[in-house]
Amino acid sequence: MSNRFFVSPAPHVHSDYSTTRLMGDVVIALLPALMVSVRVFGWSVLAITAVSIASCVLLEFLVQKYIVKGPVTICNLSAVVTGLLLAMNLPANIPLWIVVVGAVVAIGVAKMPFGGLGKNLFNPALAARVFLLIAYPVQMTSFPKPTLEGFADVYSGATPLGAAKAGLVNFAEFDVAGMFTGAMGGSFGEISALALLLGFAYLLIRKVITWHIPVAILATMALFATIFAGVRFEEPSMHILFPIFHLLAGGAILGAVFMATDYVTSPMTPKGMIIYGIGIGAITMCIRLWGAYPEGMSFAILIMNSTVPLINKYVKPKRFGAK
Repeated sequence: MSNRFFVSPAPHVHSDYSTTRLMGDVVIALLPALMVSVRVFGWSVLAITAVSIASCVLLEFLVQKYIVKGPVTICNLSAVVTGLLLAMNLPANIPLWIVVVGAVVAIGVAKMPFGGLGKNLFNPALAARVFLLIAYPVQMTSFPKPTLEGFADVYSGATPLGAAKAGLVNFAEFDVAGMFTGAMGGSFGEISALALLLGFAYLLIRKVITWHIPVAILATMALFATIFAGVRFEEPSMHILFPIFHLLAGGAILGAVFMATDYVTSPMTPKGMIIYGIGIGAITMCIRLWGAYPEGMSFAILIMNSTVPLINKYVKPKRFGAK
């Protein structure tokens, strides 16, 4: 008699949705932000994206084929999503060889050594981004200024968070409408809040993710910024502008919607998701306001990734029939 019971790693999603379908929806949801990036920064965005995806897929194939010697699963699109998210967390003028290094870290260090999809503790794309930020700080913090005619490598400027952190400009000087639509420096995947929110709506409609983590992160950041503005600024307008600035600037929406919601590295229960999201939002704001780096989303998500096993252990739903 054959054994019909199988034990498999997370994520345990009991539905008709396949991994390929879910990952394909994530790719579709990211397309609006990618198209805005091409419009703002030029065709090099596509070159970086293509190199990142190709490197991740190829490396995962080689590891599974010749090292693990197990089934090859690149057709499930998880490596494609990792490559796409890694690319969208990079400047639009970064050298392509650094992109390849990031792919090696994402797949060869943060994903496959743990056993592949479903077993990695940390988000592979974010682990690679943080490694590149530490290893190549100049290249990772030299952002081209957004234009509608492409960009020149020598024409770079600070991100809104970087400029505010350095005291180069006042918060009231930022173009909030421009930040919402794409006129903002930074990693090319995070420049248009509108495009990212369209992707968020698509993922909700397709039931790929739930609202708990993104809303918990952004609401915590907004509350944190509102309290800080109330203590720091006397102008009433800043009490509104300061929270809006922090929600639109940097990787807040990209991280909250597409990185923190990764099935493998986020909690399984709605209550756990909210705790997880609050932690990410609070850590992000602490790093932004008092840390050495102007942005803290990547660090916050990785830190909270490490707490997910504890959250899952202590925040459990009641067993069916339990009183």
